[in-house]
Amino acid sequence: MIELKNVTKKFEKQIAVKSLNLEIPDGEITMLIGPSGCGKTTTLRMINRLIESTEGNILINGSSIHDLDPVELRRSIGYVIQEIGLFPHMNVFDNIAMVPRLRKWSEKKIKPRIEELLHMVTLNTSYMYKYPLQLSGGERQRVGLARALAADPEILLMDEPFGAIDPINRARLHDSFLEIQDKIKKTIVFVTHDINEAIKLGDRIAIMNNGELIQFDNVRNILYNPENEFVEKLLGHDRNIKALVLKRNKDYIIREGYLEVRSDEKPEKVLKKMEETGKKTAIVTDSDKKLMGLFILTRSRKKSNLDFIDDPVRIEQNNNLQETFSVMIEAGERQLPVVSKGNKFEGIITLENIFAEFNQDEG
Repeated sequence: MIELKNVTKKFEKQIAVKSLNLEIPDGEITMLIGPSGCGKTTTLRMINRLIESTEGNILINGSSIHDLDPVELRRSIGYVIQEIGLFPHMNVFDNIAMVPRLRKWSEKKIKPRIEELLHMVTLNTSYMYKYPLQLSGGERQRVGLARALAADPEILLMDEPFGAIDPINRARLHDSFLEIQDKIKKTIVFVTHDINEAIKLGDRIAIMNNGELIQFDNVRNILYNPENEFVEKLLGHDRNIKALVLKRNKDYIIREGYLEVRSDEKPEKVLKKMEETGKKTAIVTDSDKKLMGLFILTRSRKKSNLDFIDDPVRIEQNNNLQETFSVMIEAGERQLPVVSKGNKFEGIITLENIFAEFNQDEG
């Protein structure tokens, strides 16, 4: 656990953070959010002593950070920023290897760790010897995350890491990030100015204004019980839609009642199965459960036909229900396949599912 006890930071006469008390739980994502100048980034940087606090104390697992060597402290904490900060003269391998080398890891240990990390952030070993200028913005951000995780820190600090990424790649990075966190369970402190990002990614949200903590709670309680008018305005007034943002697809997946066929099955056999079961859609997966496409049953002149869609609209299991609802409306679909990392098929979500949740919240 990270504990901030009466932490204050002054820059000459200006108070950036005032008497901040905060307990950040292990293994969760805590989002710091508020308007520019509210103190959220200053708070983040005080945790690894990039900025020294003026008053108060910060404890990590019960030990004061002021009793630790600041260089060793920073090497033990992962740090990701919006500009990423990759060294342009170093290839991906050397960028990621930097902290493990500083911590005296052997090269035999470093290489498999980097291969593991690249796979984790959905890149591959072909990226190891590329340079930052050869990568897209999203790829550089993934490398930055891999570098922050290289020495397997327990704590990860992230300062608007996805802020400069275009909306499509940003959504993909969000999904990948949540998939990774599901596995590694790091203690993450994440600064953002985007309330939708805070709701999607966070287990808890700390809302700040003018250097003070306004409200700190889990996402559900903040959505349904805002502390004051400032928090209400930050959240927006459409609580039903915000409630859909709170809920992730993985909790609403239907895992039965649909027709799933293997990619090596002959169309005639698939057609027979569809006619026998009365299904108009068959989900096609390979032997590893990866989604390969959809068969759609059509009829013309009293004859049944199969159309194959090799790149169907799909949604990630860590998308929220609001995102899924938007995709369904845009695609004109009443149900969509749900996939996890590596395009593994997990089940389906239907429009009826979402309406049921919407109506429940409305009631």
